[in-house]
Amino acid sequence: CFCSFFIVGSGDSPLEDDEVWYSHPRYKDTPWCSPIKVKYGDVYCRAPQGGYYKTALGTRCDIRCRKGYELHGSSQLICQSNKRWSDKVICKQKRCPTLSMPANGGFKCVDGAYFNSRCEYYCSPGYTLKGERTVTCMDNKAWSGRPASYMEPPRIKCPSVKERIAEPNKLTVRVSWETPEGRDTADGILTDVILKGLPPGSNFPEGDHKIQYTVYDRAENKGTCKFRVKVRVRRCGKLNAPENGYMKCSSDGDNYGATCEFSCIGGYELQGSPARVCQSNLAWSGTEPTCAAMNVNVGVRTAAALLDQFYEKRRLLIVSTPTARNLLYRLQLGMLQQAQCGLDLRHITVVELVGVFPTLIGRIGTKIMPPALALQLRLLLRIPLYSFSMVLVDKHGMDKERYVSLVMPVALFNLVDTFPLRKEEMVLQAEMGQTCNT
Repeated sequence: CFCSFFIVGSGDSPLEDDEVWYSHPRYKDTPWCSPIKVKYGDVYCRAPQGGYYKTALGTRCDIRCRKGYELHGSSQLICQSNKRWSDKVICKQKRCPTLSMPANGGFKCVDGAYFNSRCEYYCSPGYTLKGERTVTCMDNKAWSGRPASYMEPPRIKCPSVKERIAEPNKLTVRVSWETPEGRDTADGILTDVILKGLPPGSNFPEGDHKIQYTVYDRAENKGTCKFRVKVRVRRCGKLNAPENGYMKCSSDGDNYGATCEFSCIGGYELQGSPARVCQSNLAWSGTEPTCAAMNVNVGVRTAAALLDQFYEKRRLLIVSTPTARNLLYRLQLGMLQQAQCGLDLRHITVVELVGVFPTLIGRIGTKIMPPALALQLRLLLRIPLYSFSMVLVDKHGMDKERYVSLVMPVALFNLVDTFPLRKEEMVLQAEMGQTCNT
């Protein structure tokens, strides 16, 4: 018996293998039981009669689990004579009761139902959460807050999809409907109906428009409904401006009811339809217009017939001189020739009346007028026979300005640019990129 007292003890550990770390160190004076370590717990041991080793025979150890964990086994262990501890212990993580899946909603948890796990509730569309949105598994194995529930939303019914055709010569159409009414499923009391989108009776442009109505009850549950308003524009297809001409269209240029008007640049006259309309059968009225070079007929019998050819097409600058040797005439003609681009841009045709009847000669570009026609033109416009003078005539045949001496082309152009028709021409020419460099 005396010899067995010195035999090294190798008592079994009272702890499960996955929860306890232990070793068997070789001491000269070997402790009786193996050391204790508890995962997620703390061990407090007291050796008998103040001994050095905390694993000697008769040692008592108190086991305490950390927060969030609970002890399975005895809270106190004793090192026994058989070199074994009196019990096996383990600290397991605390768990709260499993949450039940609520109707019309759900929840997501960070760490299941274990201690300190946080679960967040969410609602199905249209339902409102009643209770705590977030609950946490506490140390007492209970969930914080009260279980969530969901309130049924109020009901509201929208009209069906509405399809409309834009009105003639417009890109919009007026659309109306009855404002839907909401119905509460609980106490029947509702707040105002809220509209998202254009209200009924509005002019809706081309395209697909979403309309949504929302209604709330006293518990702030909401009900929604949606529908669409589809607006279609009937179109004939785009037209193009004629070569050497302009095109000006109303509305969007190719929609039902739109009108496109055509005109030609200076020196050209329109052939074909001056205006075309997009009709209900989605075809353009009239015939395709073209711009042909203007052909002045100098074989007419009267000056009035000659001027009629320029009506609403060209402006006239009539230069009259009793003799081709007149210095003012020669200087003026030279300045006008250098400003030919500005004359063309402003639709100005220069008419020369040179000499005195019967040797009077009239000229429009390369065409020569008979003396009698040139004389009629002088008499009609009351142009002096024996002195240099000029007359500016607008597109309506009106005498706009008279000159008895030289006029600089820039002064002439500034005056023409103030004419009403000229302002429209300037807008079209700017869109076409027509300009003079000098």
